[in-house]
Amino acid sequence: MEGAPATGSARKSSALAGGPSARALGARGRAARTKGVVLKALGASIKGNLEREWFGSPPHRAAISRPRPVGLAAHPHDPRPVDVERGRQLLDGLLVLDGGAVRLGETGDPFDQASPTRQFATALHGFDWLPHLMAAGPGSARLALRLLQDWRRVFGVWNAFSWSGERLERRTFHLACAARALSPEASDAEISAMALDIARGARQLLKASDAPHRRLERAVVVTIAGCALSGKASDRLITQGLKRVNALLDAVVLPDGGHASRSPEAGLELLFDLLTLDDALGQRGRPQPESLTRAIDRLSSSVRFFTLADGCLAAFQGGEAIEPRRIAAALAHDDPGPRPPQTAPHVGYQKMQGGSLQVMADAGAPAVGVLSVTACAQPAAVEIVFGKDRLITSCGWSPEAVGANAFRLSGAASTVSVGDGSAGRPLSGWRSDALGPWLVDGVTEVEVKRHDADVGVWLDIVHDGWRRLGLTHARRLYLDLKADELRGEDSLIPIGSANPDGPRRYLPFSVTFHLHPDARASLARDGKSVLIKGPSNVGWWLRNDAVDVAITPSAHFDHGQSRPAGAILLKSQVRPEKGAKIRWKLARAADH
Repeated sequence: MEGAPATGSARKSSALAGGPSARALGARGRAARTKGVVLKALGASIKGNLEREWFGSPPHRAAISRPRPVGLAAHPHDPRPVDVERGRQLLDGLLVLDGGAVRLGETGDPFDQASPTRQFATALHGFDWLPHLMAAGPGSARLALRLLQDWRRVFGVWNAFSWSGERLERRTFHLACAARALSPEASDAEISAMALDIARGARQLLKASDAPHRRLERAVVVTIAGCALSGKASDRLITQGLKRVNALLDAVVLPDGGHASRSPEAGLELLFDLLTLDDALGQRGRPQPESLTRAIDRLSSSVRFFTLADGCLAAFQGGEAIEPRRIAAALAHDDPGPRPPQTAPHVGYQKMQGGSLQVMADAGAPAVGVLSVTACAQPAAVEIVFGKDRLITSCGWSPEAVGANAFRLSGAASTVSVGDGSAGRPLSGWRSDALGPWLVDGVTEVEVKRHDADVGVWLDIVHDGWRRLGLTHARRLYLDLKADELRGEDSLIPIGSANPDGPRRYLPFSVTFHLHPDARASLARDGKSVLIKGPSNVGWWLRNDAVDVAITPSAHFDHGQSRPAGAILLKSQVRPEKGAKIRWKLARAADH
C-alpha cells in the first residue's frame, strides 16, 4: 500500500505524524474548544430566552401578519411519495404517525389532547399527515380544513413547541404545497386564513435563530411559501428567501453533492425540497438560479453514490437506510447518466465494489459546530452489502430515534472502540439545551489513501479520534476482486515517543460489526469464526485473530423505531505505549 495516492481532503496533523508535543498540543486545543463552546452556549441561551419572550408578544405577532397576502398562486409539487393508506385511516378517524396512533373518531381534535410520544407530537404539529390525507380521495380536503381550524384555534397565535424547530418549517412547507388543492373546498375566509398561516410561518422562519443547522432548508421553505402566495407578501418572501438560498447553497451542498452535515439522508431530504422549489419557481414564471440547478444535479449524483446494492441509502452520520421507493421518487426527474464515482472526497466517503460484495466506508471527520447536531462519533465505520443482503451496518440512529445520543457513540457503528469511551461525544445539559446536541471532542484529522487495481481495491483510513488515549486508529481494507472477499486490519498506533518500558497499563478494545436486523450470526466451534447469513441464506465466514469473540444483542432504527439486531465483537487489549491490532477476513462459506 506504500505510495498509494491520497484522495479527497485528506489531512495530516501533528497528532497523526507523532512527535513529543502532540498530546500536549491536543490537550491545549481541547481546552480552548471547550471554552469556546461554553461561551457560544451562553450567548445562544440568552438570545433564545429573549426571542421566546419577544415572539410571544403582540407587537411581534402583528409584525409577522403584515402585509397580508392577497391570495394563493402556485401549487408546489413535493415529489416525496405518500402513503394513501394512512390518509384513508385518518378519514376513518385513526391518526397514524411515526411514534404512535390516536383514535379521533368523526370529530376528534388531535391538537387538544395529549400525544402518545414527542415524536408523534412533532409529526402532528409539522403537518406530516397532510400530504397523505390529501391523496386519500373524497372528503380529504374537508377534513384537512377542519384539522387546520382545530390547530389554529389552539396554537395559531403562538406556542413555543409548535412555532419552533422543524415543526414550524415542515408545517409551513406542507401547507404551502397543499393550499391550492384545498381551496376549491374552502370558503373565502378559510382561504384567507390559510394564506395568512403560510405567510406568518414563513416570516417567523426568517426571524428565528433556534435551528441554525437548517438555515438553508428554512430559506428554501420561505421561498416556496412565497411562491404559493400572491401580492406584495409573495414578492417579499420570494426575494428574501432566494437571497438566503443563493448565499447558503454552495456551502451546504459540497462539490461532490454531499450535504455538509455528512448525513446521506439529509442530502436526500434537501434534494426533495429543492425539487419542490424548482417546480414552484417555474409555476410563477421565475428564473431558476444557476446555483439551484447545480445543487440539484450534485445532490442527485450524491444520492446515487449513497444508494447501496440493496436499493437503500447508506446509514451514516444521523441518517437512516431510506427505502428504495423514496430514493426512486427523488431521482425520477433525472437521467441516470454514467455510473456514479466510487469516491466522495469532499463529504468524506469511500465505496468499494467487488464481485458480489460492496463496502461503504466513512472516511472523513464528523461535522462540527451547528452542523454537528446529528453527527456521530464513528470514524472509519463501514457498511457491507452482499447482493440485496445488507449484512453489516450501524445502529441507524437518526434524530427521530428514541434513546438518542448513546447511539451516536463509537460503539453503535461497525468500527473500533477503545475502553469504555468514544471518539467524540454529544453535548449534554444546559449547553445542549442552548446549542443543540453538538458533537465535540471528536475526530479532527483524517488521512485517506486508496489504490484501485485489476486485482482489488486498497483503502487506508487513519484518524486521531483516540488521541486523548495517546492512540491513532488505522483501518486498512482490501477488497479482493478475484477471491470476492474483504480483508481488514485495525491497528491502534501510539502517538509520540512514550516509553515502551514504562509502567504497564492495558485498555480493552474491540472491533464491532453490527448486523442488520435481517441478518443472523452464529459462532463456530473454534470460538473465533463467525458465520453470517442474510435473507438470501448465503453464508459468509468472519475469521479473525482477536483474543475473544462474542455475539451480543443490539438495536437498529427504522423511522426512529427500534428493531432487534445483533453485533459481533472482536475483542483484545491494547497497551497505549506499544499499540495493538486485530486482523479479520470476510469470505464466502465453502458450502455455497
